[in-house]
Amino acid sequence: MTHTSYLELSESAIKNNINFIRGIIGETTVFSSVVKGNAYGHGIKTYCMLAYKYGVRHFSVSDANEAFDVKKTLPYEDVTIMIMGMIENSQLPWAIENGVEFFVFEENRLQKAIEAAKKVKRRAKIHLEIETGMNRTGFIPKEATKVLKYIEKHKEFVDVKGICSHLAGAESISNYKRITDQKKKFKNVTKRIKELDLFNPTYHLASSAATIRYPTTRLDLVRVGILQFGFFPTKEILVHYLTKEKIVENPLKRIISWKTEVMDVKTIKAGQFIGYGTSYFTNQETKIAIIPVGYSSGYSRSLSNKGKVLIRGQRHKIIGTINMNMMAVDITHADTIEKGDEVVLIGSQGDVEITVSSFNDSIQIINYELLTRLPENLPRIITK
Repeated sequence: MTHTSYLELSESAIKNNINFIRGIIGETTVFSSVVKGNAYGHGIKTYCMLAYKYGVRHFSVSDANEAFDVKKTLPYEDVTIMIMGMIENSQLPWAIENGVEFFVFEENRLQKAIEAAKKVKRRAKIHLEIETGMNRTGFIPKEATKVLKYIEKHKEFVDVKGICSHLAGAESISNYKRITDQKKKFKNVTKRIKELDLFNPTYHLASSAATIRYPTTRLDLVRVGILQFGFFPTKEILVHYLTKEKIVENPLKRIISWKTEVMDVKTIKAGQFIGYGTSYFTNQETKIAIIPVGYSSGYSRSLSNKGKVLIRGQRHKIIGTINMNMMAVDITHADTIEKGDEVVLIGSQGDVEITVSSFNDSIQIINYELLTRLPENLPRIITK
């Protein structure tokens, strides 16, 4: 059985974007591919396989379940997996046995990690997270040296692979003061840690936005998510990069296209409502195409009477309320459209394109949210 819609991932675009990131960070900084949220909706297994093909060896995930997916997809000794968020105490032995690294940001997790390491007789590979101003997770700076001295007492069970923090909004210049303060705090903490001379960790701070806007935050490793998928974090960051480089063309390539096909074509008389409720009324005879995609497929219901699709290289407006599994498109003034014709929800046909960012103009949704809403069960097809 085939699904009613599918996603295409462009292999050449993935290669382009990975090369772009490497060109930005240089040879000495590790590129950690952030693949949380099912690789930002692109499909964690499919994307990781392609990223590995083009030289990526470090992957950051949100939780232990995502780490398991990456480990299963890439069971190779040269691959490093780092959990930045949730891991249950019951999952710690698996992570430690498999060499999966994870953030430690509070005492209980550290203690449980040591207990698990003792049981499996392997050292836990941890990254000590420092709270510098995000006010989310992490040890406050004054606790850092105390925690590291505690770890030193249990060093046969703990390997400190990294010291890290997270910047609170590097994608907007409005956060400049906050980011600057965070950078200073992290620098002061790292200075004290280095003076202890107890460990030799990697230091990491930069996200996609910081990698572009704040070069001094790149350090030993960068955690890059949205850039690798062909999107700058915000238009502001894109303009910043283009202005700095004195270029006009976006160097990134979109990886993802979302496609389906026309399910049915019919003509509705004037004076009728289309679909559920009364959101669209035909003032004239109206020809519609039925598309087998709805909000259960990740296509937002709030795009009713707003969204557009491509059929035969032309834009066509969605009319009526988007249903769970289908929607109607106005094709009254189109050339001949038939059942089975390709429909592009995201991507291009000929010279016409519907971008992910265009959805923001209609329903105020950010790229990240739209992409991560794409259902996991949609087929991901690799194209050259």
